[in-house]
Amino acid sequence: MKSDIVSCLGSGGFHRMHYTEWGDPANSRIVICVHGLTRNGRDFDFLARALERDFRVICPDVAGRGKSDWLRAKEDYDYPQYMADMTVLIARVTAGPGEKTLYWVGTSMGGVIGMLLVSRPQSPIAKLILNDVGTVVPKTALERIAAYVGKDPRFGTHDEIEAYVRMVSAPFGPLTDDQWRHLTVHATKQHADGSWGFCYDPGIGRPFQNRPLADVDLWGFWDAIHCPTLLLRGAASDLLLRDNALAMTQRGPKPRLVEFSGIGHAPMLMAPDQIEVVREFLQG
Repeated sequence: MKSDIVSCLGSGGFHRMHYTEWGDPANSRIVICVHGLTRNGRDFDFLARALERDFRVICPDVAGRGKSDWLRAKEDYDYPQYMADMTVLIARVTAGPGEKTLYWVGTSMGGVIGMLLVSRPQSPIAKLILNDVGTVVPKTALERIAAYVGKDPRFGTHDEIEAYVRMVSAPFGPLTDDQWRHLTVHATKQHADGSWGFCYDPGIGRPFQNRPLADVDLWGFWDAIHCPTLLLRGAASDLLLRDNALAMTQRGPKPRLVEFSGIGHAPMLMAPDQIEVVREFLQG
């Protein structure tokens, strides 16, 4: 694994987007893995290790998360900016001689970014994996997210913040102690006063504060997608409802739907069975 940055432009000036990279940099098959709203690219370490022999794997920290810069203009925390940043990343990783084949794995917010990019004419993305996100994002799920995003809780010890991560992220499923520790280590930081907090800009909550919450309808983008697509769902998810997932299999790219029992929003793609489903689709 190695890491690097790309410089991207927003309304407040340039910002650096950090990413980790796995596998042979000369490999022409490239998988870009993009995380959820408050998460970061290190969520995909387990998946990347499993794929790196066959693919070059790129895992960015979306602006305002992980090791990427926080945006000066908080209103830029929205999909037009994320799409522009990912276009810079795509240009970086596909540069150089020879044809490249690009695949996209997106969890929640990362899946929406992928859906929007793939729906554009002449998109370079050849295959799309959506992890627990779909064409309708229910208002109730947005209200749940709005209740915590944008806050900046502090904790006295790392054990306390890990306990909090385990509690609020329980829908991720039955992860091991090592996996919970991995998710906590890469999503948290210690402040100058010794307290512990999260590695994301509270300003990412601005879109939830600036407009009334309502169901988000992405069917128009979905129907414009033509590449092979795999749809993953936690069987207890409140963000990708089962009726919506089934409807998606009948329209647009008509993906295969795979559901994981005992998991809500969202499968973390750390368990061997989840990793194998992703690998089989990418290799097929």
